[in-house]
Amino acid sequence: MGLIKPTLSYDDLRDADLIVEAVFETMEIKKKVFGQLDKVAKKGAVLASNTSYLSIDEIAKATSRPGDVVGTHFFSPANVMKLCEVVRGAATAPDTLVTTLDTAKRIGKVGVVAGNRDGFIGNRMLSGYAHQAQLLVLEGATPQQVDKALYDFGMPMGMFQMGDLAGLDVGYKSRKGRDPSTFDVRASKPADKLVEMGRLGQKTNAGYYNYAPGERAPKPSAVTQQVIEEVAREYQIRRREVTDQEIIERCFLAMVNIGCEVLREKIAYRSGDIDIVWLYGYGFPAYRGGPMFWAENEVGLPKALAKIKEFSTLTGERWLKPSPLLGQLVAEKKGFASIG
Repeated sequence: MGLIKPTLSYDDLRDADLIVEAVFETMEIKKKVFGQLDKVAKKGAVLASNTSYLSIDEIAKATSRPGDVVGTHFFSPANVMKLCEVVRGAATAPDTLVTTLDTAKRIGKVGVVAGNRDGFIGNRMLSGYAHQAQLLVLEGATPQQVDKALYDFGMPMGMFQMGDLAGLDVGYKSRKGRDPSTFDVRASKPADKLVEMGRLGQKTNAGYYNYAPGERAPKPSAVTQQVIEEVAREYQIRRREVTDQEIIERCFLAMVNIGCEVLREKIAYRSGDIDIVWLYGYGFPAYRGGPMFWAENEVGLPKALAKIKEFSTLTGERWLKPSPLLGQLVAEKKGFASIG
């Protein structure tokens, strides 16, 4: 703590070799900050953004030195979590990338290179995982059933408890700034309704769950259940009994399917990088080796593809379209190691 010098002046950054921006996730604000940094930072300084999903290329346009701009997505809480997604933009220079990876290693982080795409590696895959969990509660599961199934699988906490911890208003604000055609409005509607009721998560003692003041233990909420059932009726979703096995397969195979697209688009260099992101950034159970390793070695890629096709028919191909890469690997009887 003694090494930290607070300041309110950009001028104090003139001699810095590496500057990490961590302002709110709004492109307009990011570009304003980088425009200021461009004016004061010395030649050759690395200008890094802690954005978790915004375009590094777009941020770099606010500067006259896009080769010096890179993403450093430190996972929250940054003083505890080991992962740092190092995001290479289209113009990011090789020395900028290597310097950033070296710095991550020197401060005790595990750096993984990711390409510039919405959500990069981890959060892009998380979107598929969360989407299935949200649909499952509309179809008949309860938030506590989904969370328990995911926890029993080995995750540190379930999807809905994680949402309450992070704050449901974060996703709400993000969706308000997006085109509704780019996401499944049905799935996010319960969370949006909860936010509009003032149920933001642990910080308000109410989100998907209820929380006693000063406590973090989640308690089932009748209010949340009522909201979920109302949304299901609104979209004419027939509620039914959902098994824990379906919860596991739908959430994690949707994640893996997006992982295959991440590989196909060369956003990640190799499947092992994806597994490292999930092991160190999200607490995926280490004994399962990561989601891609799990899909290939525990489930088997042919079965994984068959299940994804089944769930695609159930939920709509628009939201879960089987990855062409996964289909190719199964047809050629190959594994992820063959990609490179």
